[in-house]
Amino acid sequence: MSNQTTLYIPSQMGTFSVTLQGSKVSAVRRCNKSDMGQQLNDKTVLKSETTKKIQSQFKEYFSSAETFEKIDLAPEGTVFQKKVWRELLSIPLGETRTYGEIAQKLNSGARAVGNACRKNPILILIPCHRVISKTGIGGYAGSTTGDEIHFKRTLLQHEGCFV
Repeated sequence: MSNQTTLYIPSQMGTFSVTLQGSKVSAVRRCNKSDMGQQLNDKTVLKSETTKKIQSQFKEYFSSAETFEKIDLAPEGTVFQKKVWRELLSIPLGETRTYGEIAQKLNSGARAVGNACRKNPILILIPCHRVISKTGIGGYAGSTTGDEIHFKRTLLQHEGCFV
C-alpha cells in the first residue's frame, strides 16, 4: 500500500495539488478542475500535523507572500537537478537570480540550470519562478509566452519582485 497522499489547495492563483510521500512533499503543481476528481476526503489524513501545516503555509503565502517555514521536501530528479533545486531554495522571498548567476555558482551552464528549473516537480516551494534571464523574465515550465509566463510574473509580483 502506498503512503502517497494528494491535497488540493485552492488559492486566488488557482488550485494546486500537493503530493506527499509520507510526511514529505514530493510534488506541487497547478491543476485543472479535471485533475481534482480524486479529492482527498480522508479525515485522518486531513487532520495530520503535516497536512495542517502545509495548508496553513500555502494560505499564508497566497494571502501575504509569507515565506514558507521548513517543510520537508522529497523531489525526484537527477543529482544535477537536485543540486540546482537546493540552490534555488537559497533565493530569498522577494529576490531573483539569473540562470547565469546560478550556473556560475554551480560551475555549469545557464541552459542546464534552465532545464533543471523546467523539471522542478515542487513549484513555489522550490522557487524556480525566482530565476530569470539576464535580459528579462526568462521562461517558466518550458514556456516563454502565454499562461505559464503570466503565472511566473504574477508570483514574482506577489512576492514583491517587479520584472
